[in-house]
Amino acid sequence: MSSTAPYLMIGLPKGSLEESTLALFAKAGFPVTKSSRSYKPTFDDTALDGRFVRAQEIARYVEHGFFDCGLTGYDWVVENNADVVEVCDLVYSRASNVQSRWVICVPEASDIKTVTDLQGKRIATELVETTRRFLAKHGVTAEVEFSWGATEVKVPDLADAIVDLTETGSSIKANKLRIVDTILTTNTKLIANKKAWEEPRKRAKIEAIALLIQAALNAATLVGLKFNLPKNALADITAQLPALRNPTISSLSNPDWLAVETIIDHKAVREIIPTLKANKAEGIVEYPLNKVVY
Repeated sequence: MSSTAPYLMIGLPKGSLEESTLALFAKAGFPVTKSSRSYKPTFDDTALDGRFVRAQEIARYVEHGFFDCGLTGYDWVVENNADVVEVCDLVYSRASNVQSRWVICVPEASDIKTVTDLQGKRIATELVETTRRFLAKHGVTAEVEFSWGATEVKVPDLADAIVDLTETGSSIKANKLRIVDTILTTNTKLIANKKAWEEPRKRAKIEAIALLIQAALNAATLVGLKFNLPKNALADITAQLPALRNPTISSLSNPDWLAVETIIDHKAVREIIPTLKANKAEGIVEYPLNKVVY
C-alpha cells in the first residue's frame, strides 16, 4: 500500500452494474469495500477516492470535473452529449460480457414496421435525447416522453412504441414485443475528464487502472492448461488443436518428454483434455486466470 494522499477521484456506477463492477475491480487488483448505505467506496489504494452514483449521471460529473474518471455506459455518454475522453471499452454488464442495444419496440400486432411509421406517435424511453436525435436523423417527428421504469408495460395503452435496452432480446419476446430498429449499441466504458487526462500523474494512474481492468476482462473466458507430453506426440497435438499453436514448450529431465503450457478458451477444455489424454499426456492441470495482458 502507498502512503500517497488520494489524488484521483473515480465515479463508480450504483445500481445494476454495481456488483459486477466491484467484482471486476477486485479481480483487477483494486478491491473496493462499502457499507450497504454508503455512497463512498473505500479503496486499499490510497491514491484513489470516489463515489457511487447512478451510471446515467457519471458522464456529466466526469465532464464537469467532479470525477477525474468513471465507469459508465457509452449510451449515457451519448445521452448527455458529454465531452470526455473515452479511455477504453469494458464489455461487461450485470448479466453477461456482451454489448447491449437500445432498440425501438412495438407490440407484435402493431402496424408500425419502420422508423418512418413512428411519425406523430408517442414513444416512452429513458434515453430521451438520443431517441429524439435518431428520429430527427430519419426525418420523423414524434412525442418522446421519459419513462421511469417498467417501460415494456407501457405499450400499447400508454405509448405506441418504446425504446429500451436489451442484451439477449428475451425480455422483449416475453412481453410480446417486436424490434423495429436499433438506435444505439452500447457497453461500459472507462471515461476521463479532459483536464485530468492532461495531468501526467492522473493520466498514468487512469491508464494503469484501464490496463488491469482490461486484463481482468480478458481472463474471464480463458484458462491456463499445462501438461507433460511424449515428444513424439507433439506434432499430432498441435495439428489437432489449433488453440495450442503457440504453446510454451520446455524440456524435462527425461529427454523423451516435454512440458507444455498454454492459455485457451475455457469452453474448449472439455474437448481438449480428452484429446490430450488420448495422446498419452500426463499431469494435465487446468487453472483459472486473474489477468491476461495482450
